[in-house]
Amino acid sequence: MGVKPAKERNGSMQAELIVMRHGESTWTQKSVNRFAGWVNVPLTARGRDQAVQAGRLLSQAGLAPDMVFTSLLSRAILTSDIVLDLTDRSWIPVERTWRLNERHYGAFQGETRPAMLKRYGQDRFNAYRRSFDVRPPDIDPASPYFQEDDPRYAPAMQDHMDSLVPAEIRAESLKDLLARLQPYWQARIAPVLKDGLTILMVTHGSVVRALIKVLEGIGDKDIASINVPTGVPMVYGFTTDVHGNLCVEGRGRYLDQQAATRGMEEIAALGRHL
Repeated sequence: MGVKPAKERNGSMQAELIVMRHGESTWTQKSVNRFAGWVNVPLTARGRDQAVQAGRLLSQAGLAPDMVFTSLLSRAILTSDIVLDLTDRSWIPVERTWRLNERHYGAFQGETRPAMLKRYGQDRFNAYRRSFDVRPPDIDPASPYFQEDDPRYAPAMQDHMDSLVPAEIRAESLKDLLARLQPYWQARIAPVLKDGLTILMVTHGSVVRALIKVLEGIGDKDIASINVPTGVPMVYGFTTDVHGNLCVEGRGRYLDQQAATRGMEEIAALGRHL
């Protein structure tokens, strides 16, 4: 995404990216444990509470976003609305895009993790769920979870940043997600950071994993072990060098590390002992 590590920087422009996964959704609950992907599932009461706590954490840290980016899915949109309300920043510009949607899980969307484990076996299940470049089986166009007729992805809504047509996507690997995120980062997010502003990005677990992979230099194999908690903000600092290139300042820091650690364990447990 054109971001240099901090050791290469030599500039003074300061910017911050606050990135967070939405609050807990109904399908993230242990009792449900379904793959959501592009399915528009709501927040739980706990998910709303997590968003409230995220807003409080931003206020306590003195972080005041100048612009918000979200996906087109309501669990991210509602989370961001709650956070902005708690920080008295509901008036700032908001931009929504399908490029910040969760990874399209193909045939896994709407299915439970135990059912998919039984169908494909442990090795294939792990590869489809957590690998960097293995794409799950395509969604059946007859599936109620196929997005072809969803107005969010209609031709009039396309951004023409590349040749991708969101209505036609059948499944994605994390590598695919990163490829569709990169042009949006370059065109819309990086310029805001280069202006020295603070961005709040409310998105989904796979998008946060893709960002962590690039910003922290995580390898293709190692990214499989990275879990992202629901509802806990993480902050990256940026500067620009003398050539105007963005330089990330170290690893992301969670504003509540204890909550993040608990949340990461909960997410990891969804894929274990099924």
